[in-house]
Amino acid sequence: MIPDWYSGLKRVLTRLGILPLSLWVILLIVNLTVLILPLGSIFFFRIYENQLIAETEAELISQSVYIGEMYKREIRDQLEEKTRDEYGRVLEKPPPKASVDFYTPLTPKLDLATGTIYPKRPDGGLPTTPADTAAIAAGRNLNEMLLEAQRTTLAGIRVLDFNGTVIAGANENGLSFAHVSEVIGALNGDYTSVIRQRISDEPPPSIASISRGTGIRIFTVYPIISNDHLWGAVYLSRTPKSILKHMFAERTKVILAGLSMLAMTLFIVVITSWTIVRPIYLLIERTKKISAGDKEALEPIELPGTKEMALLTRSFSDTARSLHERSNYIKNFATHVSHELKTPLTSIRGAAELLGEHFEEMTPDERLRFLTNIQDDSDRLKILVSRLLELAQADGFTPSTETSDLLEVLGTLIKKYQSAELKLHVSESSSLMVKMSKEVVEMIFTNLIDNAKKHRASEIFIEIERVGEQVEIIFADDGDGISKANARKIFDPFFTTRRESGGTGIGLGIVKSLIENHHGSIRLHESEKGARFAVSLLAKEYTGFYGT
Repeated sequence: MIPDWYSGLKRVLTRLGILPLSLWVILLIVNLTVLILPLGSIFFFRIYENQLIAETEAELISQSVYIGEMYKREIRDQLEEKTRDEYGRVLEKPPPKASVDFYTPLTPKLDLATGTIYPKRPDGGLPTTPADTAAIAAGRNLNEMLLEAQRTTLAGIRVLDFNGTVIAGANENGLSFAHVSEVIGALNGDYTSVIRQRISDEPPPSIASISRGTGIRIFTVYPIISNDHLWGAVYLSRTPKSILKHMFAERTKVILAGLSMLAMTLFIVVITSWTIVRPIYLLIERTKKISAGDKEALEPIELPGTKEMALLTRSFSDTARSLHERSNYIKNFATHVSHELKTPLTSIRGAAELLGEHFEEMTPDERLRFLTNIQDDSDRLKILVSRLLELAQADGFTPSTETSDLLEVLGTLIKKYQSAELKLHVSESSSLMVKMSKEVVEMIFTNLIDNAKKHRASEIFIEIERVGEQVEIIFADDGDGISKANARKIFDPFFTTRRESGGTGIGLGIVKSLIENHHGSIRLHESEKGARFAVSLLAKEYTGFYGT
C-alpha cells in the first residue's frame, strides 16, 4: 500500500518534470557521490588539520603579546626615564600607533594547504654583537616565570634582544638567531610565522601518511616595539595538536561521522537497487506471469524508478499486450477460417457422395442441381481463399514513403463505376496528398465502394477535408445502412449479413488493416440513411511516424 503523502509528492514532482529521474542521472549521482565521499573526507581532514594549525598560532600570538608587555616593563625598570625613548633599534617602517579607538590585532597567517613547510630551524650561532645589558637583566628577571609557563603551555620560549640574541628561555641563552629568516622579519618590526619540519626520534604511525601536519612545528616571532624602537622579540615555537590524537579524543564524533558515511553508502545501494535492480526483477516476474497466462501482468509496472525504466516497462507492456491481442486474433481467425471453409467443403462432400451413390437413380435435373451446388461452393471457396490472402497481405503490409493525390484516385474510380450504375459525388476540394501509395488508396476506396454497392447503394457522396496533420475522407451512401446491433461488429473478420449471397465479411477487415498499418483510422458514424464511414489518413507533410 503506497502512502498518500508519497503519491501526492510523486504527482507534484512529476508535474515539475523531476520524476521519473533519468537513468543516466541516477548513475551520475551515484558515481559523483562515490567520488565525493572519499574526496570530501580528505578535504574535511585537511580543513580540520589547518584549523588546528591556526588555533596553535593564535595561542602563540597571545602568549607572545603578554610576554612582550612584561619584557617592556622589565626594560623600563632597568633604564632611566630619560634614556627610554632612545633605547633599542630605530625601525625604518614603524607600525601604526594604537589609540583608544584604534586596534591592531594580529591574526593567524599560516595555511597548511598552500603554505611552505621550511626545513628544520637552523641552530643558534655566536652573536657578532654582545647582548644588551639591560635586556640581559630583564631576561634574568623573566626567566623563572617563563620556565613555569612553559610547563603548562608546552611552547618553546625564547626572548631575544633587539640584535636577535637569546636573553631568556630554557636553553640557548647567549646564542644569536639573527640569521634565521623569521627572526630577520621580526627584527625589521614585522610579525612573522613559519612552519618548519620537526625531526622526531620515533617513527610516525602508518596512518599519519594522510596528514600533512605530521612532523611539523610552528614558529612565531613577535617584535617588541616601543616609540618606534625595537626593544626585542618573543620567539615561540610549538608542535600543533595532532589530528590523530585529536580524533581519538573526539572518537565519538568520528564514529558518528563514519556511521553517517556508511549510512550514505547504504542509501546509495538502496537507491540503485530501487531504481535499477528492482524494476528488472519485476519485469522478470511479469514475464513469468505472462507466460502462465496472467492477464493482469500485462499492465505497466508501478513506480518504475527512472524514465528509461518507465519507457522499458511501458514498451514491454505494450509489446506483451500486442502479442496477447495478436494471439487472440490468430486464435479467433483460425476458428473463423475453419468455420468458413468447413461449410462449403461439407456441402461439396455431401453432394459428391450423393452423386457417387445415387448417380444412376437421379434424374438429369437432379444431377445438374448437385453439380451446380458443387460448382457454387467451389467458387465460394475460391473467393474466400482469395480474400483471406488479401487480408493476410493487409495485416503484414509494410507502409512505404510513397504519396498519392486523393482527387486523382477518385477520378479513376468515378470512370470505373460509371458502367455499374453507381454514381460517385466528390465535394469540391483542392488537391490533397496523403502518405500512402496510389495502389493502397485505390484498394481501400474500392472495398468501401463495393461494400456500399452490395448493400444496394446507388449514390456515394465523398467529402475530403484537411484536419490538422490528417486528411479526413467521408463516404456516405444511400444504401440499406447498418443497424446499431451490427455497427460494433462490422470490422470483425468474417462478420457479414450477406453470407447467403456470397459475402465473406473480410472486406472491411482488409480496409481497417491497411489504414491502421499506415497510422490512420476508420470509424462508422451514425446516419439516418445508408452508411457513413470516416477515414483519416496522414497528410503528406506529416513527419511524426516515418519519412517526409
